[in-house]
Amino acid sequence: MNESTYKRLSRKVGLVVVGNVIYAMGVNLAINPVHFYSSGFTGIAQLIRLFLLNVLHLPEIPGLDYMGIIYFAINIPFFLLAYKVMGKKFCLETLISIAMASALLAIIPIPAKPIVSDPMLAAIVGGLGAGVGAGMVLRAGSSQGGQDLIGVCMAKTRPDFKVGTVGIIISFCIYAVCLFIYDIQTVLYSIVFSVVTGLCINRVHIQNIQMQAMIFTKKEGMVDAVTQRMHRGVTLWEGAGGYTKEDSHILVTVLSKYEEPILQSIIAELDPHAFVIIVENARVIGNFEKRFLD
Repeated sequence: MNESTYKRLSRKVGLVVVGNVIYAMGVNLAINPVHFYSSGFTGIAQLIRLFLLNVLHLPEIPGLDYMGIIYFAINIPFFLLAYKVMGKKFCLETLISIAMASALLAIIPIPAKPIVSDPMLAAIVGGLGAGVGAGMVLRAGSSQGGQDLIGVCMAKTRPDFKVGTVGIIISFCIYAVCLFIYDIQTVLYSIVFSVVTGLCINRVHIQNIQMQAMIFTKKEGMVDAVTQRMHRGVTLWEGAGGYTKEDSHILVTVLSKYEEPILQSIIAELDPHAFVIIVENARVIGNFEKRFLD
């Protein structure tokens, strides 16, 4: 393993570990003590946990919460489905991440008294923690499973699809069920948590942010470098400076924010004096592949 591969792997592992810790802390320390419900599959695990404890009256396990165990179990079918779409590498890393998230949700103790007593603040703080944590895991090219698995699979085939949107949709279904169990105030605060989580995921998960780049250069070889090293299509125009009248190559390409440093390094290597325009959050209609792996 060379040095660059080791650094990339270390960064990936670091993001997955830290992201899962932040996510589990956001859920167990911020929203579980105030009895709010999480987004996506974590919320489903919370509902099943409630059923097991309050309806079936299963005994609690000292030092271990049922939610983490349930979360792992309900992820398995969707993990198998995602295997065909995302490939072996992504799914292996995701399985490790699911196991880590499940273990953390099971072992991080839920405080008997809320750490954040104000319900709105608890929903926002919990949403920030869960959203940033889940976004970090996705940014590493992995996933916590559940709604993330569904989201990345759909985003891979539908370029305009936002990964965090899946969690919001599933959450509203969960909260419809919660209306029969809790009061409307609890459900509304839980929805605030869900929306904050989804928005944070969409911001932190930079593979989900599309960018348009226009490169004005007089040097040769830029097109080949972008297509061969980034595997992105490039449209090439021949132009001229309005003032200097000098010939110039104009390159247009679409990439993710995650790939921007690669493009910047190519430009710095081939033409440090190139003029570059980058537009973030570009809307793309057509053949653009979203990538979630390094």
